[in-house]
Amino acid sequence: MSATRRVVKANLPTRYGAFEMFVYDTPDRKEHAALTLGAIDDGGPVLVRLHSECLTGDVFGSCRCDCGEQLADSLRFLQERGRGVLLYLRQEGRGIGLTKKISAYALQEQGLDTVEANHALGLPEDLRDYRVAAEMLLDLGVRRARLLTNNPAKIEGLRRYGVEVVERVPLGISPNPSNLGYLRTKREKLGHLLPAAVPPEATPDESAQEK
Repeated sequence: MSATRRVVKANLPTRYGAFEMFVYDTPDRKEHAALTLGAIDDGGPVLVRLHSECLTGDVFGSCRCDCGEQLADSLRFLQERGRGVLLYLRQEGRGIGLTKKISAYALQEQGLDTVEANHALGLPEDLRDYRVAAEMLLDLGVRRARLLTNNPAKIEGLRRYGVEVVERVPLGISPNPSNLGYLRTKREKLGHLLPAAVPPEATPDESAQEK
């Protein structure tokens, strides 16, 4: 039996277009959201985005990551297609929480990359789990997904809990001087499949800017 419980739903007009929003509760008292568009329970593959909460990027527009841009691009993409689901998962800082995430930022300012900073805090590079995401999708009637992601770990995470991923749909990335190092680390140490827009090596000038 699923430990994830649907609590309420309502219409949500946004700057990107109208969605239906579902709120889910879990035993750890975290509230997760699903934004849906169109018919998603007909058995066919559904375009799905799993987006982990990022206060700094999603709300404040931080340039240290690509999270805010990915969220906006995903919502636009769903509206263009007219059908799909975006799950907003309360997994701040790849699961370590806001305080430790900002502590990791402070260590990055001393020259560590995002993975090294987590390790310096005694944490793994990624604490996220996708059981809740799978339970939310299954509750919504989504059993087959076209996953909008650059992170192969999300594909395996959904498959582990019973959601079939039939296709990976890549997300475009527009790097800036503040997140180039972060994006390279995601590709080289976390296995993210980033597009050619992210160059493989930094110049000395870029490295100085990233710190």
